[in-house]
Amino acid sequence: MQIELLSPEELNQLRNLIVAADNIVVCCHVSPDGDAIGSSLAWAEALRQFDKKPTIIVPDQFPDFLRWLPCVETIMRYDKHPDEADAIIGDADLIFCLDFNELSRTDDMEKPLSATHASKVLIDHHLNPSVDAVLSISRPPLSSTCEMVFRLVWQLGLFPQLDRKFAVPVYCGMMTDTGGFTFASNAPEIFFIICQLLTKGIDKDRIYRNVYNVFSEHRLRLQGYVLYKKMNVVDNLHASYFTLTRDDLQRFQYTKGDSEGLVNMPLQIKDMRLSISLREDTERDNLILVSLRSVDDFPCNEMAARFFNGGGHKNASGGRLFCGMEEAEEITRKAIHAYSSLLK
Repeated sequence: MQIELLSPEELNQLRNLIVAADNIVVCCHVSPDGDAIGSSLAWAEALRQFDKKPTIIVPDQFPDFLRWLPCVETIMRYDKHPDEADAIIGDADLIFCLDFNELSRTDDMEKPLSATHASKVLIDHHLNPSVDAVLSISRPPLSSTCEMVFRLVWQLGLFPQLDRKFAVPVYCGMMTDTGGFTFASNAPEIFFIICQLLTKGIDKDRIYRNVYNVFSEHRLRLQGYVLYKKMNVVDNLHASYFTLTRDDLQRFQYTKGDSEGLVNMPLQIKDMRLSISLREDTERDNLILVSLRSVDDFPCNEMAARFFNGGGHKNASGGRLFCGMEEAEEITRKAIHAYSSLLK
């Protein structure tokens, strides 16, 4: 079992970059999820072992069910403090890019990140990275960026001195990016990592409850509405999709994070292989946010790239459509039928 990710030369380069840096920024993708927030918090905690004071900057709001994580109050939102964040990014000499493969995934942060002269280090598990980095640590086969952060910390020899402030966000990110360890989680290294995290006194059952058992009444009713009224099952193709319009979201008093996990629900149907969610953006017209989930070897990421201007992982991907909901449904049906040979 090999935990190490880097060659000795790459490890020395990473260590030297950290030691030499005075102003370090850690950033992640827009609409941060558990892996993005967890890896950012955990990596920042690791950097503090070098006596560094990293600043975590995220593009926008993250779900309320992550607000209990240790040190989450240290996170700066770019959309709330753009001028201050621009200054911090401009003064940085080292920027860690976590859980995204291209700068466009940082939304409004793309411009200052592109303009900065700071060295960039990429730590990510998505396909086809394009970030201009002095060190690109890209491992698409791995479950999560949090798994990568653990492996780097282990290789740097920092794990013995770290505590729950590191272990909790790492476990949370690994858990959320694998659907509670129900996909992309068969590698024995994952469970070795979990065992190590448990030695730091984390309560994995409480972490699960903090993320998955915190729904509001409105969120639970939204789930029932999706399954009863909105879910469309494509006959004979073991696929389904559902739509959520602005009116739907307003009806159930939608808040950010309420749609998390809904796309997984149709996969509980026997022999279902693919589930697609189409959600109308609450602020921008003609923007449909797409989530795809699959089981076994169905390639969500290929479908997302081909039809939905997106990408991701084999069993969990996302994308965007710049159109109305009616056209988005038509594109979705075309996508499903285009992959009919893999869905039958």
